[in-house]
Amino acid sequence: MSRKTSTLILCCLAQFMVILDVSIVNVALPSIRADLGFTAANLQWVVNAYTLTFAGFLLLGGRAADLLGKRRVFIAGLLLFAGASLVGGLSTSQGMLIGARALQGLGGAVVAPATLSILTNTFAEGSDRNRALAWWGAMGAAGGAAGALLGGVLTDLLGWQWILFVNVPIGVAAALAAQRLVDEGRLDTQGRRYFDVAGAITVTLGLVLLCYGIVRTDVHGWGSADVLVPMLAGLALLGVFVFIEGRLSKRPLMPLDVFKSRTLTGANVVVFFLGASMFAMWYFVSLYLQQVLGYSPLKAGFAFLPMPLAIMVGSTLAGRNTVRLGAGRILTVGMSLAALGMLLYARLPVDGTYLRDVLGPSLLVAFGLGLSFVPVTISAVTGVRPQQAGLASGLINTSRQVGGSLGLAILATVATERTQSLGADAAALVGGFHRAFEVGAGFAAVGALFSATLLWRVRRPAPSGAPATEAA
Repeated sequence: MSRKTSTLILCCLAQFMVILDVSIVNVALPSIRADLGFTAANLQWVVNAYTLTFAGFLLLGGRAADLLGKRRVFIAGLLLFAGASLVGGLSTSQGMLIGARALQGLGGAVVAPATLSILTNTFAEGSDRNRALAWWGAMGAAGGAAGALLGGVLTDLLGWQWILFVNVPIGVAAALAAQRLVDEGRLDTQGRRYFDVAGAITVTLGLVLLCYGIVRTDVHGWGSADVLVPMLAGLALLGVFVFIEGRLSKRPLMPLDVFKSRTLTGANVVVFFLGASMFAMWYFVSLYLQQVLGYSPLKAGFAFLPMPLAIMVGSTLAGRNTVRLGAGRILTVGMSLAALGMLLYARLPVDGTYLRDVLGPSLLVAFGLGLSFVPVTISAVTGVRPQQAGLASGLINTSRQVGGSLGLAILATVATERTQSLGADAAALVGGFHRAFEVGAGFAAVGALFSATLLWRVRRPAPSGAPATEAA
């Protein structure tokens, strides 16, 4: 096996592990609540502690790979993630588990952009990189789909602690492999010499406060001070960050000229709507299977099994055809298929069956997701200088994560309001799901529209070894 292939496998495994932990705990939450005595209000922080730190530190984690070296940052993130997973599995109190999940999120915020940065610098722009990113995108998307399945299996057979323990040997083995396989690459030594402390503080606090306000919408209404104050404070800090980067910083953490790239800007807009529609999809389909069809957590997990397979098929096709057809065209088709699948979900009946009503939309959405992840990732890193690969990686992951958090909050709100307006029976619950899927389909359709507008005419990536091409 070549060094490049081994590096690809390593990065895909790390990305799968990090994305998996966003969703794997959902099935285990009832067991965690019973074991550690969580209240319904506090239980949400087992999930939110991870997503908050993950989203808040992604941009800083991506830039750290450029400044400090991809290998050392990647290894540090893997070991932090593995250590936090061990502490989480050994937790005997609520605070210990929530703190461990927050550290997991910090480790994930370092690992996720580092994997993409490593691949960007390992594979030349063109068909070689596209094939690598196809596998990377498939693993990231499959990680979200596989979380429910693995979470159900591990919780039922071994206990909830093993959804965390399973990360320990994987993280340690990956760190050892990275020491041998991953090169440091060219460092942005000037950026490290003049590190943008003010920019780092404002963007991290801004993202954390914004995401904190978003996730609090499941407890408080959108007009509540508990939601509005942190969201407005977060947006204000992000505004200050943009001012610092554009006017004050000698070596900005995020040089604003990166947004001159039409491909990078368009990719971040599209992936925001991709996250807003798809993250919530797993959540509402899982609720439909368990609360309406009466599936056990384990059976619901197995019901998701065809989706990672469809995602991998879509990713493979996208990776093979992006050079020939162009990233924008494939991305537009993928987002359109995802929107269509979400609309089919919006017709799920109260007395539905898996084969008749759930399987078809699931395969359509998953295939569209597989088609979308690869070209949007390729677009985000096309033409980016090696010294800014980590920054581009952090940006695309941040856009996806913030879009996912905001989308889930919005869809959960509209679903709850619709259910309350219809009554308190199963039909009202399904009616709320319908509204959420309709809005989610709208998000995917908007993403398809932006893809067709911003990325459709972007030149096809050059073959391996040829000069990189930028926007048309």
